[in-house]
Amino acid sequence: MDVITTHINADFDCLGSMIAARRLYPEAEMVFPGGQERSLREFFLKSAQYAFGFKRVRDINLKDITRLILVDVRQASRIGPFAAVAKRRGVEIHIYDHHAAKAGSLHGTVEHVDPVGSTVTVFCHLLMEKNIELTADEATMMMLGLYEDTGSLTFHTTTVKDYQAAAYLLSHGANLNIVADLIVQELTPDQVRLLNDLIASKSILNIRGINVALAHASINHFVGDIATLAHKLKDMENLDVLFIMVRMERRVFMVARSRLKEVHVGEILQEFGGGGHASAASCAVRDLTLLQVLEKLPAVLQQHIQPQWQVRHLMSTPVKSVAVTDPIAMAHQTLSRYNINTIPVLSKDEVVGIISRQLIDKAVYHGLKDQPVSEIMTSDFHQVTPETSIDTLKALIIESNQRFVPVVEEGRLAGAVTRTDLLRHLASSVGTPPRSGERSLVSRGGRSYKAAQVQRLIRNRLPKRIQKLLAELGQVGDELGVGVFVVGGFVRDLLLDKENFDLDIVIEGDGVVFAETFARDSDCRVRCHRKFGTAVLIYPDDFKVDIASARMEYYLQPGALPDVEHASVKMDLSRRDFTVNTLAISLNSNSFGELLDYYGGQRDIDDKALRVLHNLSFVEDPTRVFRAVRFEQRLGFQIGKQTEHLLNSAVRLGLLEKVSGKRIFNELFLIMNEPQPLPAVARLARLDVLRYLHPALTSKVDYSNFFDEARRATDWYDLLYTGRPCERWLCYFLVFTSVLDQAGIRTLCKRLQILPRHKAILNQQRTLALGILKRLERRNKDMRPPRASSLYRWFQPFSTEILLFLMAKTSKEQVRQWISRYITHLRDVQPILSGTDLEKLGIAPGPIYRAILDDLLNARLDERAVTAEEERAMVQHKYAKHIV
Repeated sequence: MDVITTHINADFDCLGSMIAARRLYPEAEMVFPGGQERSLREFFLKSAQYAFGFKRVRDINLKDITRLILVDVRQASRIGPFAAVAKRRGVEIHIYDHHAAKAGSLHGTVEHVDPVGSTVTVFCHLLMEKNIELTADEATMMMLGLYEDTGSLTFHTTTVKDYQAAAYLLSHGANLNIVADLIVQELTPDQVRLLNDLIASKSILNIRGINVALAHASINHFVGDIATLAHKLKDMENLDVLFIMVRMERRVFMVARSRLKEVHVGEILQEFGGGGHASAASCAVRDLTLLQVLEKLPAVLQQHIQPQWQVRHLMSTPVKSVAVTDPIAMAHQTLSRYNINTIPVLSKDEVVGIISRQLIDKAVYHGLKDQPVSEIMTSDFHQVTPETSIDTLKALIIESNQRFVPVVEEGRLAGAVTRTDLLRHLASSVGTPPRSGERSLVSRGGRSYKAAQVQRLIRNRLPKRIQKLLAELGQVGDELGVGVFVVGGFVRDLLLDKENFDLDIVIEGDGVVFAETFARDSDCRVRCHRKFGTAVLIYPDDFKVDIASARMEYYLQPGALPDVEHASVKMDLSRRDFTVNTLAISLNSNSFGELLDYYGGQRDIDDKALRVLHNLSFVEDPTRVFRAVRFEQRLGFQIGKQTEHLLNSAVRLGLLEKVSGKRIFNELFLIMNEPQPLPAVARLARLDVLRYLHPALTSKVDYSNFFDEARRATDWYDLLYTGRPCERWLCYFLVFTSVLDQAGIRTLCKRLQILPRHKAILNQQRTLALGILKRLERRNKDMRPPRASSLYRWFQPFSTEILLFLMAKTSKEQVRQWISRYITHLRDVQPILSGTDLEKLGIAPGPIYRAILDDLLNARLDERAVTAEEERAMVQHKYAKHIV
């Protein structure tokens, strides 16, 4: 007799594999060796037991078995009563599994073992080779097993063969609705109580930089399917590695899940008598108490978890250097310019020494600035290669007290690692070594997003067009062999779930070449700025993508524009204004979605804090004062205590006076373009920043009413859909500067280098408009409403922004109604008759036409002539002497 069986506590992979094996052994009996997980047990009792002809152990005679087909198992200790059958002489054993053989594993005369995501996958490929067709029900049962063991094709153990198997099953009618319903099970009341206890007991154990979550609970009776609780807890807490231990009756049940290649939970639980595969494993411990399991597990984890971190994961590249013949003064300038503390010394391409800022400062102090650096450099130093282990690096830095370690590859300088880099790595919660060719992604506290989570955010929060574009940018980077990253505000707002489609792309390479290559095969044109290594991709609908080479900046003096040089993406991010804007997402296909966080951006997003990267940030670029306030108010964040101290210092030092007016105006323009600019303006006033624009702009001014009225006026105008554009920022800027007199506004326009068109509105139009407003308010007081023609004559010279400014400025509702009447009813009124009509009436062309048409317009506005006949009669009567 042939029998197909599997392991105790069978899951859906066991069920699917047994059904698949039946197609290869049609005469075999399918028998479970013991209990099943709850989800399988309930489904089995309702459906599969009778539909597929499963039998119980007691229904067969074990002595009649001549061939034992084992699926998803190869350990005698896990097959219950069939262990004795497997050891019996003369019994042929066939094994189908996706677990590697271990000491004590059974061996068969036929073995099909493949390190794929599930045993169902092994069978799918065998069935495909033999051209065996499946029924829809069989395909569905097998898909259940495939989805369960691969985490719906998301576990790191999932392979290409698993996807091929899924496609094969889907083509044979696998019902994904049934799969979804059975994979996700509702919790029982006992399971809910256990889950709460597991959450309360959860602790994190850091094993060689990898965070392992441990949770435990106890209950006096048996509760089935605790694997579901492991899945729930792992997903709720976003855990990479999880072990749960639950004491039930006299046994301790362990379930483990892992997303990391470095943590093979199947091997770990073998130490407790269990098993499984790299991503999922379980066992029932009979000879240890829960306390003893908890005491033993850390030592087992230490033995099995050996992540292979290397220097290449931490090093920075490229590295600034000086030549051995360079004078000390040049080295001093380089260290100061790039804000670095140690620099390697090269002789041709060979690293021959290192030199520190402290040593350079002393040499300059002693008058040695013109001597070559070779005279004072440290030539007795250690260097490493990219493949050097982190443990070796740690020992080197500690034992030799060397803070800066050059990284050399094939005799050439390839990068550098500092003591700070090592400390950040050791303190970081990110313990998994990046894949080959990738970098360490440092997160300084706060939430740490995994690549899969970022990919999910991209899918769920971005339009299809942006998703497709990001993938295409990464593909071009792959073709050119350069790193491609989307950086800055786009990444920040993606994490905050705020709409922002302004793509800022950084290339670790030549950004111009990248942009030109991308544009060749895309529906866009490219505008390049070779001097700065930047380019803009422009699509037919005017959608733009900014491309830039990774670069670093240095400032020759406070407030000046920076000089730029090529650098790594890490150095590029270091020049950003605030930590929340230093995040980057890799777009290359082998690392798509990986989030780079070198400066604590995720932490500050979680804390809703705005912080600068270094203490001279506002000194180097004082316009960051305005940006700090704008981001603070827009994002609902708070400027950090130290950052606000630095901001106040920059203001007190008068650094804003050294910035060009055009740059300050650009920042004010962005603030006035915010949906709600008032909070930023009020905050700037409290920080005493506005007085550097003009002494009259102080915190004593109450801007709130003016800004509220300006918002009401512009919102009202937007709803009119007049077709005439309105620059909202200019309306707000007019109310912002309304406290200034004519001389004050002229001074401000000159200070901010405002464009002539806007200067005319802020100067001449504003002055005339305020005079008209006073006249209208006197008329309102005297209860003398103006004629329509008067309103037209007064308001016609003004821009829309001036008219809305007047509506915000006046406190008289009747005056607002007069302005509103002009905008909605009078502004576009024209006489019906034209110059051609006047000529037909016999009036010779000349200056008189202007006077007649103006007269007709006034008459039409005042409703004295509303038809063509009435206008014609008016002309014939009033201008009869001009008719020939």
